[in-house]
Parts: sequence; C-alpha cells; structure tokens
Amino acid sequence: MTATSAWIDGYVRAWNSNDPDDIAALFSDDAVYFTEPYSSPWHGREEIVSNWLARKDQPGETTFTWHPVSVADDLSVIQGVTTYPDKTFSNLWVIRFGPDGRCREFTEWWMEHDSR
Repeated sequence: MTATSAWIDGYVRAWNSNDPDDIAALFSDDAVYFTEPYSSPWHGREEIVSNWLARKDQPGETTFTWHPVSVADDLSVIQGVTTYPDKTFSNLWVIRFGPDGRCREFTEWWMEHDSR
C-alpha cells in the first residue's frame, strides 16, 4: 500500500502544481491514460503531460480524499472524492503499475454528486 500512497501523493502534488516534471514522473514512457473508461486514451508520457496541462485545475482549487479498494503489486483500485468550490465528484481509479513503480495504465470513473 505504501507504493500506492506514494504514487497518489505524487498525483495530488502534480494536480496542484501543474508542473510538467511532476506529471511526467508519474507515468512510464508508453503509459495510457483514460479520462473515462471508454474514451480514447492519451498515449505516452508526452501526450499525458500535454493533455493534463490543457485541462488543468487551478492549484489549491480541489481537495481529494481516498481509500483503497484493492491493492496488489502491479494494480491498485482506489475510491476517492474530489471536491471543488462548486461541485463534488466520486472517483474510482484503476492504476496499473510497471516494474519501476510508475503508472503504465490509468483509468478513471467519475460521477458528479447531485447538487440538491
């Protein structure tokens, strides 16, 4: 679980910094990143960094809490909640790790909470 926690800490750091090096450090050269399960993924570290920055959140705009659903050596599934000033999302992340601990495949399921 420590490797998963460290990777998610790095993800949250990158989320808040929008630093290309912080983002790139998370992913293998040939990683794929699905922003939704059935969408076309971003392919490779360079495309992941570029697309992340094209749709970045502002630093400090969100809070993210999470807990593990299932953790293995090369696969972690986590459940999270992302809170923005005006909306909240439930998240399910599937993170597949390479031997070096970087993510080789990331898939996110998300659902906006009802604002009622």
